[in-house]
Amino acid sequence: MSQNIENSIAPLAPGLAPDASAPAELLDPTADFYGLFADVAGEDLEAWQAARAFAPIALPRVVECWDRGEYPTELIARLGELDLFTDGLEIPGHRHLSPLATGLVNMELSRIDGSVGTIVGVQGGLALRSIVLLGSDAQKERWVEPIVTGAEFAAFALTEPDHGSDSVSLETVARRDGDAWVVTGRKRWIGNGAGGHVSVVWARVDDESQPELHGQVSGFLVEQDREGYRAEVIRGKVALRAIHQADIELDGVRIPLDNRLPGARSFKDTSRVLFATRAGVAWGALGHAIACYEAALEHARTRVQFGRPLAKAQHVQVRLASMLQSVTAMALYCRRLAELEASGALTPEQASLAKVHNTRTARIVAADARDLLGGNGILLENHVVRHMADLEALHTYEGTDTMQSLIVGRRVTGTSAFV
Repeated sequence: MSQNIENSIAPLAPGLAPDASAPAELLDPTADFYGLFADVAGEDLEAWQAARAFAPIALPRVVECWDRGEYPTELIARLGELDLFTDGLEIPGHRHLSPLATGLVNMELSRIDGSVGTIVGVQGGLALRSIVLLGSDAQKERWVEPIVTGAEFAAFALTEPDHGSDSVSLETVARRDGDAWVVTGRKRWIGNGAGGHVSVVWARVDDESQPELHGQVSGFLVEQDREGYRAEVIRGKVALRAIHQADIELDGVRIPLDNRLPGARSFKDTSRVLFATRAGVAWGALGHAIACYEAALEHARTRVQFGRPLAKAQHVQVRLASMLQSVTAMALYCRRLAELEASGALTPEQASLAKVHNTRTARIVAADARDLLGGNGILLENHVVRHMADLEALHTYEGTDTMQSLIVGRRVTGTSAFV
């Protein structure tokens, strides 16, 4: 059953709010070896600093909750206080993030923890983006402000038990019944799907009175307290343990006709939302890899074995240099993604290539870091194993390695191999 979420939280503690004028080094030059982000300034820098300021707030709590498989939902409102849910969207009165700033925020939050990055991806990148891009004025008036501030929690319900990558074949149906839609079906792996406030449910339209919509995929705003909406938190995860995903059953849930997103008229509109978040996954993978590299470098500098620091061993230096090559390549992908998006030239295939490369490469960096730390590498207090586990989820969601590779393969060969 749905779990209640506590909405009452304390404000940011004094001294933890971001100082945009502070010259603090956000990324050590040994991690940003080519200075790819050394020129970040102005509002982009302010956004990056805001995300970095979240680390001392979030990290101790996340590690504690990750260990127990609990969801620190109070962090959602704290992220809202820092105005980090906008994800490149134009929302009056809130921070507008350029493609570079959006990427840096994704990178920085994943550098803290994968669950934190996923919170923003679900709440802002998917649910909020669906409403902003595809919703009516009334829907935006009702939901945008509480979602962007973290006052209410939103889910993006697309994946089904039998339809993950094949999401275009989803079986959930919204049937027109007089002055209401009746939504029936099941969803799986839905972040914020249990104990939240609203789910953007993607379903196939059954309404013969609207031939242009009948049989098409559309989005529906389903309040989670409606009769027939049942959600259960998925237990037994070994990744993203500090955020809950849910199995959802929609048993004839009745919602008003006005709850359909009017801009969602086919799966192509769903893809607009997904395309925007794919680049964010590449940035998130970079954040994980940087965290693992930094932990390995610190361990090599401070760990003494056989009377000398590990950093003096040739094989350790070679391994660190190899990890840095990988991190730098990932950063180059991300910086170019931001440039392409800012110019309006980014294609879905380019985003797919970056997603595949960076999640693959981050897994290698994490494995090297875990091995370099020896036995200490499996302890949560040293962080690497947490990032290593979370990367397994990142590698799969927003389109698997195989599916994204097939998207690229179709582009370069001119032939589809999906079926």
